Parts: sequence; C-alpha cells; structure tokens
Amino acid sequence: MGSLENEPPTAADHGFKGSARPETFLLVLNAPQPPSLWQELSGSVRGAIFPRGNQPSSPTKWAISVLHGLFPVLHWGRNYNLKSFRSDLMAGLTLASLGIPQSIGYANLAKLDPQYGLYTSFVPPLIYAVMGTSRDLAIGPVAVISLLLSSMAQKIVDPSVDPTAYRKLVITSTFFAGVFQASFGFFRLGFIVDFLSHATIVGFMGGAAIVIGLQQLKGLIGISHFTNNTDVVSVIKAVWVAVHHSWHANNFLIGCSFLIFILIMRFIGMRKRKLFWLSAITPLLSVIISTLLVFLTRADKHGVKIIQKVKEGLNPSSVKDIQLTGSHVGESAKIGLICAIIALTEAIAVGRSFAAVKGYQLDGNKEMVAMGFMNLAGSMSSCYVATGSFSRTAVNVSAGCKTTVSNIVMAIAVFLSLQLLMRLLYYTPVTILASIILSALPGLIDIKEAYNIWKIDKMDFLTCFGAFLGVLFGSVEIGLLTAVLISFAKIIISALRPSVEMLGRIQGTDTFCSMRQYPSAAETPNLMILRIDSPFLCFMNANFIRERIANWVTEGRNATKEETKSVIIDMTNVINIDTSGISAVEEIYKKLASASVQLAVVNPGWQVIHKMKLARLVDMIGGAWIFLTVGEAVEACLGAAKKEDNYNV
Repeated sequence: MGSLENEPPTAADHGFKGSARPETFLLVLNAPQPPSLWQELSGSVRGAIFPRGNQPSSPTKWAISVLHGLFPVLHWGRNYNLKSFRSDLMAGLTLASLGIPQSIGYANLAKLDPQYGLYTSFVPPLIYAVMGTSRDLAIGPVAVISLLLSSMAQKIVDPSVDPTAYRKLVITSTFFAGVFQASFGFFRLGFIVDFLSHATIVGFMGGAAIVIGLQQLKGLIGISHFTNNTDVVSVIKAVWVAVHHSWHANNFLIGCSFLIFILIMRFIGMRKRKLFWLSAITPLLSVIISTLLVFLTRADKHGVKIIQKVKEGLNPSSVKDIQLTGSHVGESAKIGLICAIIALTEAIAVGRSFAAVKGYQLDGNKEMVAMGFMNLAGSMSSCYVATGSFSRTAVNVSAGCKTTVSNIVMAIAVFLSLQLLMRLLYYTPVTILASIILSALPGLIDIKEAYNIWKIDKMDFLTCFGAFLGVLFGSVEIGLLTAVLISFAKIIISALRPSVEMLGRIQGTDTFCSMRQYPSAAETPNLMILRIDSPFLCFMNANFIRERIANWVTEGRNATKEETKSVIIDMTNVINIDTSGISAVEEIYKKLASASVQLAVVNPGWQVIHKMKLARLVDMIGGAWIFLTVGEAVEACLGAAKKEDNYNV
C-alpha cells in the first residue's frame, strides 16, 4: 500500500471529505502525561484524609479538612438530636446484653482470660464511634479472629505454659494488625483485602465455624486436657480420647440445655421481628440463670467447671507488652497481617451490606483507617484484634440504631460491668460460654451461598472448597493459602491466555462487537477487526497475543475469502503495557507491513499510548493510524483501500 511508504496520511488521505472526520487521533496522541507512581500514592493519602473536592487554602482549613476526614463524627454529629439518642440508647443496651457474654466466650476461644474480651468491647468501639463511616457496625471481638489468633499464636508460645508471653504475643500482633489496617487505608491499598474473594470468605468462614464448634466440645463436656491443634482430625481424636476417660455429665447437661434455650429464643426472634430482643438478651439471661443454679446447688463441687475469678476494673495499659524487638517480631507481624486482612474483609462486607439496605455509602478507605486506629489504641489498652460482628450488627440494626453512638452506649455498659459486676461471674459455668459461642456459629456457615457459587462459577467454587477443606483438615493458614493460591492460579491462567476476539458490525449500526457472542454481527470486507480482552499486555501474554493475531492474519481469511488489506486492533481494554508488550506490537506491525497490510490501533489506554510514544512505536505505525473509535478506524481503512484501488486502476 502506498501509505506504508509515504508520510502518515491525513483525514483527506483516509477518504474523508472536508471535516467529515475530525482528527480524533490528535486527542489520543496529545493526552497529558499520566501521573507517576509517587503522584498516585500521595494522591491516595490525600484522598483518604481530605473530603472529595476539598482543596485547603490555609493551614487552618487544612487542619479542619484533616479532622473532618479522620473523624466523620464532626460531620454527622452537628445534626444529632434527642430522638436519635433514644434509639441509640436502646440499641446500645440491647447490644451490651448480647456482647458482654459473647466477649467473655470469645476471650476463652482466644485462650485469654475472660476480662480481655470485655476490654476489647470497651476501647475499640469508642474509637470506631468517632472515626468509622458505618452507622450500624457493632465492634468487638469475633469468633473467627479469636480462632485465628489462638491457632497461630499458640504454635509460637504455649498459653498453658507461659500465659504472660502468650498475652504479649497477642498484644503485639494486635499492634501490627492496626498498623497494617491504617496503612491500607492511607495508601488506598484496599485491593490487598480483595485477594480474599467472596468465595474464599464463604469457604473459610464455614470451615472455621466447624473447627470452632468442635473446639467448644472441650467446654461443653468439661474436658481438662485438650489438643492445641485446630484441624478436625486432631480435635475429634482429642474428644474421643477424653470421653473415654474422666468427664462430667453435668457440664454437658447444663451446656446443651442452655444451647437449646438460646437457639429456640433466636428462632422466635427471627420469626417475630417485634421479639428480636429475646434473642439478644438470651445469652446474658443464660449466664445469669446458670450462674445462680451453680451457686445455689454448689455444682462446682460436683464436677461443673466454673470461670472463678475475673479481674475487675478498667483496661490496664499494655504499651510495655508490645514487643518490637526479639525473636518473635516476624511471627507477630505475620499474625497481625493475616488478622488485619480477615478482620477488614469481614467488617467491610458486613458494613456494606447494611449500608446498602439503609441507602448510604460506606467509605472503604476510611473504614480501614478507623479499624487501624482502634486496634492500635486497643493494643495499648490490653485488647486483642477487634472488628465488626455480623450477629451483633444485625441485633444493633433490629434494635433501631441510628448512629455509632450505640457503640458508645455498649462500651459504657461494658465499662460499668468491668467496674461492678465481675465478682458475680465467679460461679459462671465454663460450659455456658461454649453454648453461647456454639449458638453464634450457624450464621457463619452459608450453604445456600456456597451452592450459588457452584452454580455461577465452578472455579470460584473450587476456591471456596479449597479454603473450607484447608481450614478443616489443615490449619487456618493452610486454608487461606490454599484459597489464595487457587485464586492466583485463576488470575494467571486468564492473564496467560487472554481472549482475542474478532469483531463484526451489527447491521444498520456503527457498533462493533464479538462475532462469537453476537453471531449476527457481519465482517467488513478487506478488514480484520480484533479486540484484546486483557487489561495488561505484558511479558506473560505478549507472545500469545502476537502469535494469535499473526496466525489469524496469515491463515485466516474472512468469510468472503477476500484479501485482508487492513488489521484494526481495538486496545480499549488494555490499560497498561510493558516492554514485552511494546515489542509484540512492533513485531505485529512489521509482519503486517511486509505483507502490505495496514495496521490501525484503536483507543489505547492512557499508560499504553504514553509508553508507545516513549518507545517511538507511534512514529513507526503513524500517528494518523491511532484512532479513538473502531468506527473511525474502519472508515479510514476503507477510504485508504478505495483510494489505493483507484490508484491501481
């Protein structure tokens, strides 16, 4: 073709008359330089702190913007009124009636003294109340995080041998969790949380729920010696050995009776929404009744295990327990990272689901910052990793909460309990804590959602099932690692062999789409229109894409068996390219040029066109052969072909 040997054609050379085709290639070529990595990172930090569109012009306004960004309470607090407070007061008290016994139980699951669960229900909710963007999220210890901490930390320090060192390890891990969470929020690194897909969380939660349930058999039956392993085989073996030795039926009788009682009350609360408060106060009621029964009957003298002394008073400082030097710093950071990601994933998923129901927006980055700061504060006040609980959040919403003030009310109730009521828990049976934890587990096993994942995406189900089996038969880390590896394998396979689609025109329109997806789409004579369906043209897939396009041009003729005079590559979906991708496009151009076939490129991404200009690939192809739309490229190629035919005639 003549245009390959001469200067890049203009609109007139393409066959456009007058100004029929605006030279939109100039829009593509003259795009401003994309931001650098440093600019994106600094912009992310500013976006996490400052409200959108707010450009501080003075130090005072800058300080106010920072405060409003970090503390959403300064925004909604101005419109807070007595009516909202009444609703939050009732919700907070209802939340406390559920949260106090649950917190004690979850501390037991984390292999910490009971008061640490209450500490975690006091300080973190106060911090979140002024920094969080969710109006509904109930903050405190949760079953899965408690299991995560205990299962990983006890491999480093045995809590039964050295409880002080174990507690320091947990506190340090909580500090690192807070650091990671705040960093994710400030630097807009929320995509790290997305590595744990929805399918992964469904499988992980299901497996963790079963493991937690089996571990609670220790408290339910009243076993003194139990395995520290979390896999289902070790737990079942430990239970089997224990029941054939010394155990007390009274523990099992009390635990099962109150478990049935809690589940029945929950069923009633679910069936009749007006009686939701029954399911909320049932755990606290169970603690009170069981404690009275043990005290009056002196059942502790007949084998019933009791909590005994619970330390009362406000959270003591634990700053000195944070160990940033020593042999366990690396392990603490690893535990903190895993807990940070799981806690964020659970909290943001719960918060977004309730925000969608109530019709407001949840700011994910500010949530991460709030979670980070509350866990940093918690690590300095004897708390372990806190996050949003689905069961308590559901109770909070059902009780009519309006804002995060309900968390403050709950925290005050926990504070009063720590100050005044701890002595009354001396005769509380351990088995009742196991019953409370067991009653919360059915909500973690989502069989219906697992079935939906199976129906929609088999690879996603494989991820879900991998996480489930990994947690169940290996450990928490193995379950997460299995799911992440399967997810990465899925991504890598998609990246290695991306789809390259041949496009056709929908009759009577200027719309071009995949001919496989839309069989009615028609080819354009003498043209081959291809679309790269991959966000990255890089070392992993450059050769595959190059060979695919070359084979189509060499072997593939269109349905009319006519000579291909032009190849149009639609790069709308390609947002970035590396040097391997640049080389692949260059080779495609040279091979087409040697066969007298014109190459046209459509709408390359911002980074792509910038790198193509730096590599002088635009000069090689010709600036006027870079188009904004497929329709313009088709019209230009047809015009050039027609002009060449006229010249040959």
